[in-house]
Amino acid sequence: MSLAFATLPDLVLEPLVRTALEEDLGAFGDVTTRAVIAPGTRYDARIVARQAGVVSGLALARIAFRLIDPELIVTPRVTDGARCAPGDVLLEVSGDAASILSAERVGLNFMGRLMGIATQTAAFVAKTKGTRARITCTRKTTPGLRAVEKLAVLHGGGSNHRYGLSDAILIKDNHIAAAGSIEAVLEAARDHASHMMRVEIEVDTLDQLDQALAHGGADVVLLDNMDTPTLTKAVRRAAGQIITEASGNMRLDRIAEVAATGVDFISVGALTHSVTNVDIGLDF
Repeated sequence: MSLAFATLPDLVLEPLVRTALEEDLGAFGDVTTRAVIAPGTRYDARIVARQAGVVSGLALARIAFRLIDPELIVTPRVTDGARCAPGDVLLEVSGDAASILSAERVGLNFMGRLMGIATQTAAFVAKTKGTRARITCTRKTTPGLRAVEKLAVLHGGGSNHRYGLSDAILIKDNHIAAAGSIEAVLEAARDHASHMMRVEIEVDTLDQLDQALAHGGADVVLLDNMDTPTLTKAVRRAAGQIITEASGNMRLDRIAEVAATGVDFISVGALTHSVTNVDIGLDF
């Protein structure tokens, strides 16, 4: 996906930012700024990178400043998906100093978190260089922030998995156990899926893979928690018949060997559930 299209409309983003601002301002607003900043004080400020990373979240920062004060002038100096170095200016904002200070933390929180996701994604993607494998995210996202966290994965060069429970059928081991067999779940899934909806089935063993391939009905097979030799065999067996996805225990130091198996996708929960924010700050 081209990063030029890796955006979301303000209509989607604004409620997230508004909720965060309401949480931060509370019932009485920014009492510190109101107490110590003289009315009418104006300033120019910059969001600056303190460490290297991949940029994400610029639109959320812009919305935070503009929701507090529509007269603030907000100017991004980079684009989402760009790499930044320590000292790089990511965004400039000019206008009422009190307004800038009241929006500062929310803007930085969003950008720091999303840049952490984009940066981690880029590190995983780099390990797949020279292979067909694509890094994709999971549903292990922060409640309420899935849309922007998945967007940050795109900014890091990764791919998006299903958005939630409603846009694809993903049959896990618990579904198989409850339904009774691989054949039963695949038949039921195909009976209920629309012509626009893909079906993916999780398998843990080569025997389960063989059953799924023999029965048919799935578009994607999730090869879960397999060691690398087993994964290699599974990918070879499935080649040309079905899209393959590897999942489970996908650490950064293992990705290169997993990608080398020829698997199509590698899903990584760590892209969103255990990232460290990129250090950025607002300088006056």
